[in-house]
Amino acid sequence: MTERKPPGVSFESFVDKQIREAAERGDFARLEGFGKPLGDDTAPYDELWWIKQKMHREGMAALPPALALRKEAEDAAEAARTAGSESQLRRILGEINTKIAEALVRPPAGPPLNLRPFDVDAALEEWRKAHPERKAHPGR
Repeated sequence: MTERKPPGVSFESFVDKQIREAAERGDFARLEGFGKPLGDDTAPYDELWWIKQKMHREGMAALPPALALRKEAEDAAEAARTAGSESQLRRILGEINTKIAEALVRPPAGPPLNLRPFDVDAALEEWRKAHPERKAHPGR
């Protein structure tokens, strides 16, 4: 689209012609996001939209340390429920319990932590009830 608008041609028809020719050449079919829905245009404008999208694509989070630990504890609880073995459940809850204990001694920045270490024995009992077929092989 480097050509200039000729004199005497309205700007709108000049642009329409450029768009039509590009569509005929298939230039729009090769664009990133082709065929994907557009974002929500009813949301209020956010000046940092591109930073948030980049962080989402990169899997980054910008939570205060206390909230990040709460989220990690939720993820650990879910992982413990779906653990493949008792030893895996003990390892998952042991690691998060260590982090929670450290945070209780030195509270991280952010809102109150409101966490207690997980009761591994109670979690094991629940896991055993949910996985009766593995009861015969506790070390597996």
